[in-house]
Amino acid sequence: MAMTTQPISVISGVGPGTGSALVRRFTAGGHRVAMLARNAERLASMERELPGAKGYPCDVSDAAQVEAAAERIERELGAPVTLVHNAVGGAFGSFLEIDPAVLNRNFQINTMGLLYLARRFVPAMVRAGTGNLIVTGNTSALRGKAAFAGFAPTKAAQRILAEAMARELGPKGVHVAYIVIDAVIDVPWTRQRYKDKPDEFFIKPTAIAEEAWHLTQQTRSGWSFNVELRPYCETW
Repeated sequence: MAMTTQPISVISGVGPGTGSALVRRFTAGGHRVAMLARNAERLASMERELPGAKGYPCDVSDAAQVEAAAERIERELGAPVTLVHNAVGGAFGSFLEIDPAVLNRNFQINTMGLLYLARRFVPAMVRAGTGNLIVTGNTSALRGKAAFAGFAPTKAAQRILAEAMARELGPKGVHVAYIVIDAVIDVPWTRQRYKDKPDEFFIKPTAIAEEAWHLTQQTRSGWSFNVELRPYCETW
């Protein structure tokens, strides 16, 4: 396949919520989007819906799979100008309840996945003198609540890694930003879990995607790093 002349974006964690919304927003913005997810069937469905998107089955916690997907993306589409790390591993439970392997698995997806993707795609951005690395996070990156022992430590590490990258890459022309999502995202399983909550309790995946897009459009004289999003009625 010939490389496209459109800007290329890579988006990890293309699921039915935020990931799909990100793909739709970036394709609407004129980008050719390389979608990463473990679910090949979902990727194929998105390809049928959006001609500007192409799926690459990949578990981002596996460095070898990231390398293989990156090689295909660069060969088939070209070097990306934007990387959005949206893949997430989560779990509920106190430190006494969780299987320690769960914490490790989530760390591999949330933090090591960011490291693998950034190490693979960012050097080309540095050489070009421009690019974007956006990470979707949440308030667990800022606080450790009792039932989030298998999740919060991995998001905190993810945010600190992103900050270290931002401090290094900003002077080289690559914008790094971390989106703290202080809300419950509106997807089917959360609607079921919080079925007594009103619509305004939830944040729409489209709102998250719009902010991610906005971050990639900021001028160098005013780059954001830590961005917080919440519904208007959220107590904080």
